[in-house]
Amino acid sequence: MGMTMTQKILAAHAGLDSVKAGQLINARLDSVLGNDITTPVAINEFEKAGFNGVFDKSRINIVLDHFVPNKDIKSAEQSKKCRDFAGKYSIENFFDVGKMGIEHALLPEQGIVTAGDCIIGADSHTCTYGAVGAFSTGVGSTDMAAGMATGMAWFKVPSAIKVVLNGKLRPWVSGKDVILHLIGTIGVDGALYKSLEFTGEGVKTLSMDDRLCICNMAIEAGAKNGIFPVDEITTEYLTGRSRREWVAYAADDDAEYESTVEIDLSTLESTVSYPHLPENTHLAKESGSIKIDQVVIGSCTNGRLEDMEAAYNILKDRKVADGIRVIIIPGTMQIYRECITRGYATAFVDAGCVVSTPTCGPCLGGYMGILAKGERCISTTNRNFIGRMGHVESEVYLASPAVAAASALTGYIEDPEKYMR
Repeated sequence: MGMTMTQKILAAHAGLDSVKAGQLINARLDSVLGNDITTPVAINEFEKAGFNGVFDKSRINIVLDHFVPNKDIKSAEQSKKCRDFAGKYSIENFFDVGKMGIEHALLPEQGIVTAGDCIIGADSHTCTYGAVGAFSTGVGSTDMAAGMATGMAWFKVPSAIKVVLNGKLRPWVSGKDVILHLIGTIGVDGALYKSLEFTGEGVKTLSMDDRLCICNMAIEAGAKNGIFPVDEITTEYLTGRSRREWVAYAADDDAEYESTVEIDLSTLESTVSYPHLPENTHLAKESGSIKIDQVVIGSCTNGRLEDMEAAYNILKDRKVADGIRVIIIPGTMQIYRECITRGYATAFVDAGCVVSTPTCGPCLGGYMGILAKGERCISTTNRNFIGRMGHVESEVYLASPAVAAASALTGYIEDPEKYMR
């Protein structure tokens, strides 16, 4: 029996000719990632274990993004611990205020992750990098500590679900709608510890930003990872960007999948995930009676340039509804700068929005947009659990940047189709 794309990457990094689902392996790592919340815990474990060196100072990535610029004394102390560690071990990929970004937008942009890589990160949305044809998955801080020291990690090889994409998205529909539709179809545990492997003719119609968004939320279906094939779009994205040579793995024709899900992209409509699970999906056009208080456009899911452009196309020369708070967060400093250059930032401010430095901030209920009791937010983030963005009696609705921006204009959840131009 042949191997899936994920299984081929894992076999290569374990030094094995082949692997099969359920097999335990010890694999070589290409990158290890942590942020300002998870890295301090990993540092504690690193020191407790008696490690006195890192396996490769160029393969460890520490991104301060959750509470940076620091929101309080505790977050400042956490960041200082990361800064001290990065200085002590000369960590090359250390990103702080002024050059940082939201980690899962930053690492692909900077060419730090690439096709064929095996990557772990002490953040559940590390699965984002499957968009460039890598195996990447989230781990705990203890595994991050061991990975930093040894450059190795153990895995149970996942089985796989084949997701066949056909057709082409309509202009106002995006990768966010694809992944919300998929999660709504299979549920939040529908791919538990499995690999979501995207294939089909529709793949070539999806931009890299769409793919990054889709893989980012693979974990919301319970998946170990999500992964796209390496095609012309991947190659174009990586050329001149990737810091290392990459390897394009492809699934065998006789690879084994537990199940197959087919999605006709041309039939998808703007989708909204209601509280309190990402699987609770509904069409935006059926949600117009839901009044909102806040809009957040950004995060590691939807803070990329295409997301900013979608919001701009709707908000330009229009005004946010009275009483609605709109927070726009470009994913990286490079994206922020491009928003300024293209006039997006000015349009956002003129519309009545606030534009933030890159940060995870409101996504996890950290800062920069906490909800009070009874408030509702429509957000381009990835989770809408109880209390995710503030008070346990607040509500978060997940949607694409187009839906979020359109909703900002009326104060009610809107289908963006009528606002597209």
